[in-house]
Amino acid sequence: MKSKSLILIVILGAILLLGGCGCNSYNGLVKGDQSVKNSWSNVETQYQRRTDLYNSVIKTIEGSANFEKSTLKEVIEARAKATSVNVNIDDPATLAQFQQAQGQLQGAFNKLMAVAEAYPDIKTTQAFRDFQTQIEGTENRINTARVDYNAQVNAYNLSVKTFPNSIFAGIFRFTEKAYYKADPGSDKAPDINFNIK
Repeated sequence: MKSKSLILIVILGAILLLGGCGCNSYNGLVKGDQSVKNSWSNVETQYQRRTDLYNSVIKTIEGSANFEKSTLKEVIEARAKATSVNVNIDDPATLAQFQQAQGQLQGAFNKLMAVAEAYPDIKTTQAFRDFQTQIEGTENRINTARVDYNAQVNAYNLSVKTFPNSIFAGIFRFTEKAYYKADPGSDKAPDINFNIK
């Protein structure tokens, strides 16, 4: 009789222990998942700020009747594509698609800025000068938000992959999140040419 009671107490104790560990692991994984989502939201907020700034400078440049319209059109199309990508941070493919669209937008915009430098009436407007200052700060904010996002993803992924959380992550279907990666080719130093005559 005593041995049956002892076995029952051990089984109940084991169930309570596993249940407590499971609840703890589950809650930790949920908190980590929410932290990653919050960090991604901050990344998107900074990209939205950049898009809004780009819209302002596009309007400033459109006001110049002599400006090269094909370059402006390229930026407008890249902006539309970049803002149409919906990211699911649980799907690395959509994150990669978002990164690619943002890279294309930034490339098109850099080309626009280079062309704008050749138009003195645009360069001297206060709105254009203000924009140049604001975009530098925004790019720094975007970089900081991406670094913060990757730190949250790292903490979450460690939680998902380490024992005993990995058991509960599998049971509750928590999977690794994708990191924000550098654009292809960004590991190479840019080729800078000064055309001074």
